[in-house]
Amino acid sequence: MSYGLLKGKRGIIFGALDENSIAWKTAERVHEEGARFVLTNAPIAMRMGTINQLAEKTGSTIIPADATSLEDLEHLVTESVKVLGGKIDFVLHSIGMSVNVRKGRSYTDQKYDWTAKGWDVSAGSFHKVMQVLYKQDAMSEWGSIVALSYMAAQRVFPDYNDMADNKSFLESVARSFGYFFGRDKKVRVNTISQSPTPTTAGKGVKGFDGFISYAEKMSPLGNASALDCANYTVTLFSDLTRKVTLQNLFHDGGFSNMGVSDAVMQVFEDE
Repeated sequence: MSYGLLKGKRGIIFGALDENSIAWKTAERVHEEGARFVLTNAPIAMRMGTINQLAEKTGSTIIPADATSLEDLEHLVTESVKVLGGKIDFVLHSIGMSVNVRKGRSYTDQKYDWTAKGWDVSAGSFHKVMQVLYKQDAMSEWGSIVALSYMAAQRVFPDYNDMADNKSFLESVARSFGYFFGRDKKVRVNTISQSPTPTTAGKGVKGFDGFISYAEKMSPLGNASALDCANYTVTLFSDLTRKVTLQNLFHDGGFSNMGVSDAVMQVFEDE
């Protein structure tokens, strides 16, 4: 169901890889709500995914960009404003990667070159995206910038490895840059701490199926799906949330406030 919440708005969506990704679902939903947008991803990620199908479905332009490259981002933002015919109203940063996770290195045995690469892709890129938008004065007043996070930024999930540190840094960047964006440009910046979601990236984490099952049992409303997250993101892009900024917003069925649930306790009582 469409409510026309984003009618006439323009945006940039980072990270749509395939139909399982939150960015993909968000692109579909913001299209349904009346927005126009540019899709972008790193060239290597685009070769792995099916972003062309999404662009065709939503009538969107694809502009490849490595989010760790200031030169690529400057080109992306400049061209997006041209293609869309005006300043940007919303941006979704849905990017995360850990080479240590991919290569099976434990948190206590990191290869630090890989750690630095993962940080740059997952968190440093968010600062770079906002810095380029800020310096080019490319955001509309009351625009909205959202990045996707996970609760491992606050709590220990051992197999999430250095991605937990990356998400902590991501959330700090949102708060710090969000202050300046709000003060100077009337733009809001938030992160969404989403339930574990079976995306292509998420499924690469060791023990991910266990994460999902545990969170489902802990959450009174159950896990939030990728589509649920897309719907929530739409509200943050809309004019209904103009005074929400500098927040890390938990979107996890209540998991973040739980100590233990009956369903989890039952598992141990049955042993």
